[in-house]
Amino acid sequence: MDEQEQQQEALELMQFDYAAELNTAVTEKYDESQIQVLDGLEAVRKRPGMYIGSTGPRGLHHLVYEIVDNSIDEALAGVCTDIHVEILPGNVIAVRDNGRGIPVGVNEKMGISTLTVVLTVLHAGGKFGGSGYKVSGGLHGVGSSVVNGLSEWLVVEVSQEGKIHRQRFERGDPVTEVEVVGETDRTGTYIQFKADPEIFTETTVYDFETLERRLRESAFLNAGLRIILDDLRQPEEPVHRDFCYEGGVASFVEFLIKARGLNALHEKVIFLSAVSGDRSAEIALQYSDNYNELMLSFANNVHTVDGGTHETGFKSALTRVFNDYGRKFKFLKENDKNLSGEDVREGLTAVISVKLTNAQFEGQTKGKLGNTEITQMVSSLVYEKLMTFFEENPSVAKAIFNKALDASRAREAARRARDLARKKSATEGAALPGKLCDCTEKNPERTEIYIVEGDSAGGTAKQGRDPRYQAILPLWGKMLNVEKARLDKVLGNDKLAPVVLALGTGIDEDFDVSRLRYHKVVIMADADVDGAHIRCLLLTFFFRYMRPLIDEGYIYIAQPPLFRVSRGKKHHYAFSDAERDALLAQLGEGCDVQRYKGLGEMDAIQIWETTMDPSFRTMLRVTLEDAIAADESFSILMGDKVEPRREFIEQNAHKVMNLDI
Repeated sequence: MDEQEQQQEALELMQFDYAAELNTAVTEKYDESQIQVLDGLEAVRKRPGMYIGSTGPRGLHHLVYEIVDNSIDEALAGVCTDIHVEILPGNVIAVRDNGRGIPVGVNEKMGISTLTVVLTVLHAGGKFGGSGYKVSGGLHGVGSSVVNGLSEWLVVEVSQEGKIHRQRFERGDPVTEVEVVGETDRTGTYIQFKADPEIFTETTVYDFETLERRLRESAFLNAGLRIILDDLRQPEEPVHRDFCYEGGVASFVEFLIKARGLNALHEKVIFLSAVSGDRSAEIALQYSDNYNELMLSFANNVHTVDGGTHETGFKSALTRVFNDYGRKFKFLKENDKNLSGEDVREGLTAVISVKLTNAQFEGQTKGKLGNTEITQMVSSLVYEKLMTFFEENPSVAKAIFNKALDASRAREAARRARDLARKKSATEGAALPGKLCDCTEKNPERTEIYIVEGDSAGGTAKQGRDPRYQAILPLWGKMLNVEKARLDKVLGNDKLAPVVLALGTGIDEDFDVSRLRYHKVVIMADADVDGAHIRCLLLTFFFRYMRPLIDEGYIYIAQPPLFRVSRGKKHHYAFSDAERDALLAQLGEGCDVQRYKGLGEMDAIQIWETTMDPSFRTMLRVTLEDAIAADESFSILMGDKVEPRREFIEQNAHKVMNLDI
């Protein structure tokens, strides 16, 4: 048996059986004894994910947002001007506002202090009726009580009518009565809490930048509201941020343009606003020479990530303004087609903020606004005031129109390219890329594709894979940076076309995630600077043109080892300098250390057992926690301007100083 046959036999012995495990039917008695009734906040502690999304870092930070949002609701009611958030030693959070303070009087229905009710009873609050709050984002009335239930301890102090009232809770239960502990001439609420490590087992450490982004955003959306954030975990090096923006959403757009390193097409942000009864809308927009749009919408300060009726009104009116103005002033000739929504939004940065009573959000996450009456209000505002702005500022209108016309021509070229590709597919069949080494399993839920940097590494990966469910697509050279190209260039790129064909989803308007051929799309590149660039280029492409793949968790990054440490016949793999040093200390003298400069240096067995074997491998799942931050990062890192990229690297270099890449 030659060496290649021996290697293949070894691989077959190591590769695990991917057949599904048999389901074992379990029959249990189901009667009234199986029904549980949970008291107080026990339901919150038993199923925290139902209330805050997760018990990981996202859920941990959500605790802070819930308390801050209550203070912001006081600002929306016109009775709060300052909110102060502190991260104290031990990762204790403190939030103070100068609002009215939570009522402390006896609740007639419960027979106890209203303060206790608000912090221990779900769906108890001032946002379900009456005149306490006309506008509020916290509609479910669960915020403060959920934070209390998921905290190791929580202390609340309310300043009202010259007195300071205090109560302490532990894991949701009151351990003291509401007590008067002092006198004051202020009003407001002060809450301190410590997240419960029994619930947040992954981490209870807050990320300053995550809180900074959210609180800055809240300050932008509430013009004139002052929000202070202090990180006091290291008293000798405190970090202080003070957010207050009189310009409101217009300042928000200015910030987004600058943070993304873009060149604005016109000097001033276009600001539109209107009030109608109990509803109001503020819209700010500015165009840049970028090819991507960034539109952020909010309703009662809640970020509506899935859009809704306010976005619908904005988009339809914007397109109508462009086409009507274009016809009126001859930018569009008689036989020209109308501009599409995509054409008029290319390079647009916009913030839409509406405030209304009885906001109807779809879903527990409040990701989409459903109030139909807001559509007409926003549509009328945009059409009337933007049309007037264009007529009064013809030079600005011309610059924006020229960009939209360029976008239209590029989109038409992309359409022709797509039509040609469809005709070719219809006559030749849906051909897969020639370099793709496909798997035999056809169920997408059980398959994975490795997009591998280089033909050499791709060839090794083909030998090392399990062909039943693992496909390999080698890529050579660096592909197009889609941040600097329009769709027509993307469709014709010979490095990206094989990826699109292999995944089967199409891109842009043709994208359909249900056609995805593999439910794990794994980027596997060398652990060096070139490999990092390849990963960044691919992630930029997925983010801009196949974003649902990221949103739904289909994209992964393989983690090949950096070192192979051998002693005698035994060997171990290390994924960092620290792991290598620990292995050397453990194994003692006489060790041989091999530094992998690239995937091509591994043989088939090594690449299988380190990077592709599900029983051993480590992969990073790419998730998208903050679309604003992600868009900003891609624009900075992959855009044209050098200075913002240099600043980003200088500010974040400390995060990778210990990584050997």
